Amino acid sequence: MRHTFLRLTVFGASGAVGSRVVAEALRRGHAVTAVVRSPESLAALPGEVTGYLADATDAEAVTKLTDGQDVVIGATRPASGREPELAAVTEAMLTAVARGGGRLLLVGGAATLLVDGTPLMDTPDFPAQLGPIAQACREQYETCLAAGPESDWTYLAPPAELSPGVRTGHYRLGRDELLTDEAGRSAVSMEDLAVALLDEAERPQHRRARFTVGY
Repeated sequence: MRHTFLRLTVFGASGAVGSRVVAEALRRGHAVTAVVRSPESLAALPGEVTGYLADATDAEAVTKLTDGQDVVIGATRPASGREPELAAVTEAMLTAVARGGGRLLLVGGAATLLVDGTPLMDTPDFPAQLGPIAQACREQYETCLAAGPESDWTYLAPPAELSPGVRTGHYRLGRDELLTDEAGRSAVSMEDLAVALLDEAERPQHRRARFTVGY
């Protein structure tokens, strides 16, 4: 399949999800600007990308690195204890990308996906230790919903289980409900999440909306 050429900036490019997004984008022949937070991560980036050392909390850096790009992908996760930063980073990205005329694709969390009408994070068996990041992801999504009409964003909420695995190229799409398979499992590999994200980047179906994926 021929892919539409895109100029992409990926924040969190060395992370578990971000690195797979970068790999998938390069596989498709896109021009990738990869943003990381440490010199070690910068040195480890693939040679085909344009690497930058910056922090997504730096609004000036975000503006510079998103200007003129077709798509900006946010795959960052705050360090433990700094979860409230996620909404502020998201707001800075929304503002910068809107100013630059591109699209923002965010890899968020599963916490607000619905299970029989109840957000996953509010179900009885939701792990208490995940409360801070779940709340941060809820605020991140609410920040997107509150953005003005000039912001072209998409929020990808992963399934309950997201782990390294195999790139099959296959997945199911959903909107607000947590996707589960016949055995009741909600899962997808990080590799196939990256496939879904790049498919959305190339052929937008969820502008100013949330979507989810699963097997």
